[in-house]
Formats: sequence, structure tokens, C-alpha cells
Amino acid sequence: MDQKQIERINELARKAKTPEGLTEWEQAERAALRREYIDSVLGSLRGQLDNTYILDEKGNKRKLQKKGE
Repeated sequence: MDQKQIERINELARKAKTPEGLTEWEQAERAALRREYIDSVLGSLRGQLDNTYILDEKGNKRKLQKKGE
């Protein structure tokens, strides 16, 4: 997600707080931009966690695993 899209999300958020509010089209655009932003953040977090290692009490390095594995 680039800076221009984030600025558009913020612009729509400010407009939503005004008395005129958002049109249906703007509400749909805001929802799509929010979903893209959330997916971007989650993807970045997953990438970071995939490259995370834990040191156990013996000093052994092991890869972080999903809960239940």
C-alpha cells in the first residue's frame, strides 16, 4: 500500500465526520481501501513472524511455529 492510498483513507475518514458524510460510492471505496490496508499489515506481520526464531533454555535456535503445531 502506498502513501497516496493511505492519504485517501484519511481524507475519506475526515469527510465521514462532516455533516454531509460519504456517498455510497465513497463508503465502498473506503471499505476496499481499509481491507487492502489490513491485508498489507497482516502480510507484513506474517513475513516478520516467518523469519522469527526463539532461543530455548539450552541456547538452541528454533523457528517460531504456529500455535498447535
